[in-house]
Amino acid sequence: MRDLVLGLRLAVGGGRMSGAALLRLAMTAFGIALAVAVLLPAAAVHHLVGAQSERAAAIKPVTEPRAGVAPLLTYDWLPVISEHVVEITAVAATGPGSPVPPGVDRLPAPGELLVSPELAAKLASAEGAALAAYLPGRVVGEISWQGVADAGDLTAYYGAPAAQIEAEGDEATRVYAFGGPYTGVGLSAAMVGFILPIAAVLLLPLLIFVTTASRMGAAQRERRLAALRLIGLDARQVKRVAAAESLVGAVIGLVAGIGFFAVLRTFVADILPFGLRIFPQDFVPSWPLVVVIVLLVPGLAVGSALFGLRRTIVEPLGVVRQGKPVRRRMWWRWAITAIGVLFLAMTLAFDRGDGDTAAGLALTVGSVFLLVGVAALLPWLVERLVGRLHGGPPSWQLAIRRLQLDSGTASRVVSGLVVVLAGTILTQGVVTSLSAADRHLTVPFGVTAAPVRVVTTAAHQAEAVQLAAAVPGVTGTHPARNIAFRSGPERGFGVFGDCVALKAQANIGDCADGDVFYFAPAPGATAPAGRVRLQSYVRGRAVDGPEWTLPAGIKVVPPGDTPSGDEGGLLVTPGALGGLALPNSTVSVYVSGTGDPQALSDAVARAVRPLAWNATVAKSDYLGDYRARDSQMVASFRSVLITASLFVLAVAAMSLLMLSIEQISERRRPLAALSAAGVPIGVLARGALWQTAIPVVIGVVLAVAAGLGLTAPILRLADRPMIIDVPVLLALAVTTVAAVLLVTALTMPLLRQVTRLDTLRSE
Repeated sequence: MRDLVLGLRLAVGGGRMSGAALLRLAMTAFGIALAVAVLLPAAAVHHLVGAQSERAAAIKPVTEPRAGVAPLLTYDWLPVISEHVVEITAVAATGPGSPVPPGVDRLPAPGELLVSPELAAKLASAEGAALAAYLPGRVVGEISWQGVADAGDLTAYYGAPAAQIEAEGDEATRVYAFGGPYTGVGLSAAMVGFILPIAAVLLLPLLIFVTTASRMGAAQRERRLAALRLIGLDARQVKRVAAAESLVGAVIGLVAGIGFFAVLRTFVADILPFGLRIFPQDFVPSWPLVVVIVLLVPGLAVGSALFGLRRTIVEPLGVVRQGKPVRRRMWWRWAITAIGVLFLAMTLAFDRGDGDTAAGLALTVGSVFLLVGVAALLPWLVERLVGRLHGGPPSWQLAIRRLQLDSGTASRVVSGLVVVLAGTILTQGVVTSLSAADRHLTVPFGVTAAPVRVVTTAAHQAEAVQLAAAVPGVTGTHPARNIAFRSGPERGFGVFGDCVALKAQANIGDCADGDVFYFAPAPGATAPAGRVRLQSYVRGRAVDGPEWTLPAGIKVVPPGDTPSGDEGGLLVTPGALGGLALPNSTVSVYVSGTGDPQALSDAVARAVRPLAWNATVAKSDYLGDYRARDSQMVASFRSVLITASLFVLAVAAMSLLMLSIEQISERRRPLAALSAAGVPIGVLARGALWQTAIPVVIGVVLAVAAGLGLTAPILRLADRPMIIDVPVLLALAVTTVAAVLLVTALTMPLLRQVTRLDTLRSE
């Protein structure tokens, strides 16, 4: 115990907090606090997903009849409102004992809305007025967080008359209770294969940073330990003192990291990307993982400090290091890398586009092992390469000789940078290739003339048209009905409407009543001919209608000129049917008008709002909105990845800075002697630059090879071409070079200080 207390006193300067001791303690605590602040949110992910799954199970409706329970009538629909998908459930009680959904204390009355917390927040925002125009009824309350699976869910309960819901027939649901079985948290193999490499990318550099921070001030610590040996402490007591000295910074960092996490937890929902939202009540790490982190991180710091003494002999009259560097064993490094390569090669046994669980497992294991293997290979590779370098300018020789004597510390720090770059190349390559492979479809010119679309049914078509036509600024309404047809075993689809409505479907060119257009599935495809049977789908079942003889002279629309990409269908004007009665089907009423399209859409939505789910309003170019939203999501995801990579790159740069400061402090006597002998300060500065840059350059080359090696099998299983985002990779390479230059520049004041002549005299 006395040894531990002595170590604690030495950690804070023996009662006098000197500048060096304060810097050493602060850097150690900061490194550990940063690691804890990242590990605790990672430990909270499982509880977060589990809590969401539990609530999702709790609000799941039970449709099996139960004796003595008056069922709750429900009907669900998903309108797209301002690029947001809102899930609205119409509810109506059939008796006093009808079940009430979790999160609400009563059922909404007809015409009332109860909205989720996220939907309530959007209604209270600047876009709330426009958003409210698309919602049926008026908002009278909010669903508590216990009744919402995900904090970002846009859901609402709408009170409707029971007769209106019963009119939907089989599409209406009778609910006798809420609460389904909880099956636990499960992740797909593809998701695990994507998450684990990213976790390795983020955590390995942080752990390396912790070990580097825990060794901060090693030279001063060793001199103090030698003084303790002089006053009578044995080797075991000295190790206990060193452990206690490292424990102070570890405990301070642990407490600070927990404090950072507590502050982060209060506003985490406001900083998540992609509009993600979580409830702070869910963002709680599980206790077993908390115990592991509390024991692991300080243990890693203490163990790293003790491990640094393994080749150091602390004697009463000084500290002696083993002079001959020990050659690193290569077998285990290559073994880890070989395991990763072997598992990645196993994915070649699966067909392209195969998302089998076994393929995902092989991909996951191979990716993690290869990333760890690359980090382990770098010190060995740097040692072998610098051992074969000779000659050159004095600054180059100083750097090479120093790396030949001890390249392990710098290589270990740079290995974190290698993992970051390899992981960034992996994620950027996957995201770029997947997004570039998406088909970019042409937006029809007709959506400009009819920018608003009202989706309704044949039974409510006349009412929807009447309500929309009465809106100020509306110049025309153009119904288009979805039709289906079959010819023997072959089935097809089409749209029936006037030329304005059909031009909103595709770029069909000139159009007149009586024309029929065909979506060509491939260049050179010919239009169908003969007789077909018109059909409609009523509650998922095909219902035959009249027969129709396809007219001659059907115009072919080239591939790619359809907004949905559903080639092989027909566009039919009224004159081509010859008065045939169409079966009931979904109707899209395209509305043309003057003024701003968004304002026109809002006005039409308010007008048809009494029809509730029987008339939903959206933009005619809704697929264009989806593409824009997908592009925005990809851009946001890429920005998040770059930000995370730059964050970990900054951590690696701080590790390099601490290492450079430590090496200059440890070598201040020979540096001062070199300066006194006439070596210019510029030569010493360039030597420090080469000493940092050589491992970094080797690491960048290794990272590019590893990143491309990880990207190729993932894209092969996804059956997508491999496209590398070269500007992003160049930007990361330039940032890496800038980090090396910045580290060298920040160490210049210390280098100038230790090379002054008065420093040599004091030594």
